[in-house]
Amino acid sequence: MLKRISDKGRRAARIAALLLLGLAALVCAQPSPQPHVAQLSIQGAIGPATTDYLDRAMADAQAAGARLVIIHMDTPGGLDAATRDIIQHILASDIPVATYVYPSGARAASAGTYILYASHIAAMAPATTLGAATPVQIGGMPGPGESPQKPPDKSGSGDSDGDKPKAESDSGQSGTAMERKMTNDAVAFIRGLAKRYGRNADWAEKAVREAATLTADEALQQNVIDLVAKNNEDLLRQVAGRKVELESGAVTLPADLADLSVRTYEPDWRSKILALITNPQVAYILLLIGIYGLIFEGYSPGAMVPGIVGIICLLLAFYALQVLPINYAGLALIIVGALLIVAELFVPSFGALGIGGVIALVIGSVMLIDSDVPGMQISRGLIGAIAGVSGLGLLGLLWAVGRSLRKPRLAINKAMVGHTAVVIELQGDDVLVHLGGEIWQARCDSPVQPGDRVTVVAQDGLALQVEPESNMKQHT
Repeated sequence: MLKRISDKGRRAARIAALLLLGLAALVCAQPSPQPHVAQLSIQGAIGPATTDYLDRAMADAQAAGARLVIIHMDTPGGLDAATRDIIQHILASDIPVATYVYPSGARAASAGTYILYASHIAAMAPATTLGAATPVQIGGMPGPGESPQKPPDKSGSGDSDGDKPKAESDSGQSGTAMERKMTNDAVAFIRGLAKRYGRNADWAEKAVREAATLTADEALQQNVIDLVAKNNEDLLRQVAGRKVELESGAVTLPADLADLSVRTYEPDWRSKILALITNPQVAYILLLIGIYGLIFEGYSPGAMVPGIVGIICLLLAFYALQVLPINYAGLALIIVGALLIVAELFVPSFGALGIGGVIALVIGSVMLIDSDVPGMQISRGLIGAIAGVSGLGLLGLLWAVGRSLRKPRLAINKAMVGHTAVVIELQGDDVLVHLGGEIWQARCDSPVQPGDRVTVVAQDGLALQVEPESNMKQHT
């Protein structure tokens, strides 16, 4: 008994030792942090996928020993929520972040201007621009990343409905007051970022109120940015040894920063999938597939595939739409339009439901994404293609209905007369025939064998009277 217990103890000790050795091997296999410069990229409109990518990449870079994060930026703007999330990540970063408008010809418009002001180091390449940071209303929230739909109120006075004359307030024109609230909020935000790093706060306010823009050299002269660099190497040489103020305290960049390797952090599969799903074009297509899939599953219970595909696409579309600035009236019109188009298949409205559905679908598609940011809108070409396909489908349906109406009508007891069937079984005086994918019971006064082709000469309810084709030819 004691020997058995000791054997079990030795076996457990061996297993524990093997586990410890395995853990030690995993720890040793992980690369140790190496000083380097991390390079990230913001290209195109700023959205939820951009925030996810930057957050994860900056965390990975810090864990890998990065001494500086360089964000190459070329953006026309983006969504308010995504922009503010990115700024919060930059401000809370434990390693310096240099936002670099690069390459030549790039821009940091709208949301890009806010991110540039929030960075510990603001740099631009020659022949680049920044500015045009006037906010517009998106889904009831101010959005620093969008180009203006209306000229902003340049007076900057007042931020409440009480500042308006009573007559104007009574008329229901509250747009000016809302513009002032949004503009003043954006001005306070960007001025706070400017003062944090000692940059030109007055021009920042001008960029918000008047949509002002600057070139790289002008931005450097007016203390909007810290430096102009031709490329990464030039940027690293200029910032080497620079003292940077972080949330956690002052940090001095290494003097040999230019000698460190530059490691590029590309978006991983998760960020790429998120970017694909939150693309307005893809979200719009997923929405339509989901709606039509569920509708066809409802009309054909048990088909399974339309329902499964519809649910998956609809859930993905709803996830994308909840992070995009959508107009719910447009979403409702799209759903109603799809329902009307499908209803045309089952209700003889002679095109009224279908035409109304196509109109509702087009109007809802135009209204769906409530944003003027390039890259955050549904392509008019895609809307036109969807409308064209829906219209052609509707025309095909109306043509088929019209053709069926022009056919001569037959009495119910003569519907099968003249059709050809195949004998499949003999049952005494009766035979079973295969006709139109169905099995019919029939009588035949002439001898037939299974496999013979017969012609229906009379019908009595569900009973058919048939004759062999050979007899019919002789009579002819």
